[in-house]
Amino acid sequence: MTMKQYSKVTKAVIAAAGYGTRFLPATKNQPKEMLPIIDKPIVHYLVEEAVNSGIEEIILVTRAGNHIMEDYFDNRSDLENSLEKDGKLKYLEIVQSIPQMANFVYVRQKNHLPYGNGSPLLTVKELIDNDEAFVYMFGDDLTLSDVPVTKQLIDVYHEQHPAAVLAVQEVPWSEVERYGSVKYKENAPYKYTMERGYEKLPKDQAPSNKVQFGRFVFSYDVIEAAVNTATGKDGELWLIDILNGLVDAGKTVIAQPIEGEWLTTGDPLRYLKTTLKFAMQRDDLKDELKTFIKDEIIK
Repeated sequence: MTMKQYSKVTKAVIAAAGYGTRFLPATKNQPKEMLPIIDKPIVHYLVEEAVNSGIEEIILVTRAGNHIMEDYFDNRSDLENSLEKDGKLKYLEIVQSIPQMANFVYVRQKNHLPYGNGSPLLTVKELIDNDEAFVYMFGDDLTLSDVPVTKQLIDVYHEQHPAAVLAVQEVPWSEVERYGSVKYKENAPYKYTMERGYEKLPKDQAPSNKVQFGRFVFSYDVIEAAVNTATGKDGELWLIDILNGLVDAGKTVIAQPIEGEWLTTGDPLRYLKTTLKFAMQRDDLKDELKTFIKDEIIK
């Protein structure tokens, strides 16, 4: 049998249609994805990771009221003119580079669609060709790695040609119930082939402490499966139900451990931890920050 050859993965879909309720009132008038990690919003880091992985087109799935995200990835002539006039050419170069990072497409997630982390797939189904693979990203997950996590998944996708690749990372057993855990198929040709995914099981029931997070590479099979998947727990369309359906249909789903670190911004505490982690990557910040924490915080 001839293995199907897939073209280069050039599109990324970023799901950014949530309400960010755990960050209210900060997210009352802006999406959570626009909260800053130091001097760039969360979503900027996602776009950078995608672009550094070879992605050329970014599809942002937003909701009503999220136009601030569209404005961010557009030019702003008055600011650029002011920076140029004041001779602040370093900052001028920064803001002018943002719209040039990729080709940006914006699509609103309509209210008639079910709520859930699989619903953005229904929103973009007309924007993905039926022979095309694409990256799918949750708008509140960040990563630190030498090789971009998205590129790691794309490489596995091209090597193995599965229906889907999802990123997983080990977490402490005490935290497993916060996330979706995976069970691996025994004696599979590829050792990270998923047998089943489970959403938020207690640690005494979870099959492993490898949990999925918001980085995926999907074939169009995933969109077709999303269309035909019923809503599940709490009336939501769960991505794990879509992926389990693919496994049940005989498709290969890979749960790939990443090289690097996944950092979530899903709640205020983890957002602060992630901000500190990113600050420690900055030569202009880390030394003074360490001193401040030692002298002022830990006394």
